[in-house]
Amino acid sequence: MTEDAVRGVSRETSDQLLQLVQKWNTKINLVAPSTLSQFHDKHIVDAIDLVACAQAGGKWLDLGSGGGFPGLVVAALDGGVRDVTLIESDRRKCAFLATARRELGLTCNILKTRIEDAEFQNASVISARALASLPKLLALSTPHVADNGELLFLKGRNWRDEDVEARRSWEYDLEVIDGTGNHGSVILRIRNARRTGR
Repeated sequence: MTEDAVRGVSRETSDQLLQLVQKWNTKINLVAPSTLSQFHDKHIVDAIDLVACAQAGGKWLDLGSGGGFPGLVVAALDGGVRDVTLIESDRRKCAFLATARRELGLTCNILKTRIEDAEFQNASVISARALASLPKLLALSTPHVADNGELLFLKGRNWRDEDVEARRSWEYDLEVIDGTGNHGSVILRIRNARRTGR
């Protein structure tokens, strides 16, 4: 992936995605309406941060893709270099994702299924944003991660509380990466996650 691609999506792609989200948001809840006026900072920057810190190569799996963040943006930044798969169980949100994929000319797979019911994905990178608490994310993602793969979870200021809760039944190597947006988000990079049996 080129350095220019990691820096950001094109203005045209960002504007097209915003227009699609605005149109569909009147029918289904994709993003909070209050965030649309700061669309790039609230929804695009997080995905750019994820791609910039992710390991190279292998399959990218985005869990609970919903309104397409970060999954669609990852696909836009990636440009079809690697296999990007989005999992979403809601039929209407999958219809939005498919429409956005077509209109933006993206290369990605969309699986309409519950994460728990999906076949093993063997993903090198698994991402999620605003999907579940950290303990639940670990339970959902570890069945799909490849050997030496990593989990990249976008979290807010209360991530430490979730970390404490997760470590009651999980062990993992954690790196905390500050987001570049202005809303206090972090990326939790997790490797070697395993249940402790406690």
